Amino acid sequence: MLPMILPIGALLAGIALLLLGSGLLNTTVTLRGSLEGFSDTTLGLIGSTYFLGFFLGSFVAPQLIRRMGHIRAFAFFGAAVASCILLHALVVAPWFWMVLRIITGVGLVGFYAVIESWLNDQTVAERRGQVFAIYMVVNLAALAGAQQLLRVDSPAAFTLFAVAAILVCASLLPVTMTRFPQPAVGAPPRLDLALIRRAAPAAFVGALSSGLSMGAFWSLTPVYGERIGLDAAGIAALMTSAIVGGALLQWPMGRLSDAGDRRLALAIAAAGATFAGLAVGAFGHIEHVPLVGLFLFGGMAFTVYPIVVAHLVDHLHQDEILAGNTGILFLHGVGAAIGPAIAGALMGWLGERALPLHLGLAFLPLALFTLSLYRNTRDEIVDAPAHFTPMMRTSPAVLEMVSADERGHAEGSPMHGGAPLSPPPSSAPTTGTAESRAAG
Repeated sequence: MLPMILPIGALLAGIALLLLGSGLLNTTVTLRGSLEGFSDTTLGLIGSTYFLGFFLGSFVAPQLIRRMGHIRAFAFFGAAVASCILLHALVVAPWFWMVLRIITGVGLVGFYAVIESWLNDQTVAERRGQVFAIYMVVNLAALAGAQQLLRVDSPAAFTLFAVAAILVCASLLPVTMTRFPQPAVGAPPRLDLALIRRAAPAAFVGALSSGLSMGAFWSLTPVYGERIGLDAAGIAALMTSAIVGGALLQWPMGRLSDAGDRRLALAIAAAGATFAGLAVGAFGHIEHVPLVGLFLFGGMAFTVYPIVVAHLVDHLHQDEILAGNTGILFLHGVGAAIGPAIAGALMGWLGERALPLHLGLAFLPLALFTLSLYRNTRDEIVDAPAHFTPMMRTSPAVLEMVSADERGHAEGSPMHGGAPLSPPPSSAPTTGTAESRAAG
């Protein structure tokens, strides 16, 4: 394991520091806005503008990387994000924060695109699955750790914004000093939503549902925690419980997904997330229910996106996979940009319980639709079955890594009688409209 990690250690250190900073910022912005008296609707719109920036960044960031090169672009995005973090504390106004959140979203997509392109380029095909798994562990661990930094000081103070900016600046150090050759920049895949709707309608609905729920989760859960009376440590524990649940339940849900019809796995994950969200909405006033409920919600909800990707790959030919994955990022991005605004408006009307109700109900159409498909139609895989890969929505570049790994599995399988693919000559960030996941 260590010989595999050491060559890419600088990239992993960079993404860990970045996610510590951006994860802390996302929670701090929400809590500070609430302390400043911003309405729930306004807080929802601030969350939506971040995901709008993430969405737009999938178009803008690759163009900037092509123009500047990877290292200069990475430094450019870092300076932009760090400046935006500090400006949140200096100018406290909703409209100004919305502009800052858009810029931050664009910058973070650029960060992800640079690092994931390098990971893709520096990893031989037969190791991509292992490297990708390590990368996702680093992502989840950093996001969970970021929540614990809330204990450092109150969101009303300047400290948390300063810590977040320092961590983002520090993330530049290991990456800008790397000696890796810069990946070549390739042509973007086309966007074809009709292809997804035709080939895998469950994936189409799943990407939208996941975006609607997870965008609201990342944007407004800290406000929910504050409204039910939690202090900074309690809010950190609430967020961490959902992230840990999402990490721990990936393996059993992945086994279920790979063992049979993925539509059934999608129905179970969506139904579980719906049940957990509704339970927290109904019984969140009881001690420990929010903590346990969000642990279960995270465990189910975090698995929907990777099952959606695997289900889509099952139903596409090899030359269609990148285009299909670009469409999944687009649909998830649309949902994530809309979800916080809807949830914020509902919270303004119904109070804090509206958030867990929204988180759960966003998955209900997916649960019903996939269960209906499972019972009434036969699932036919196009080439070879895909493999469930735990993932979070970051940049389009990460899906190149997953797609290349799937091609390696397919061509190295007895069905194809081949050997794993060698690394492609270029592994570049691709355009595609994207969270996340990301969450950061």
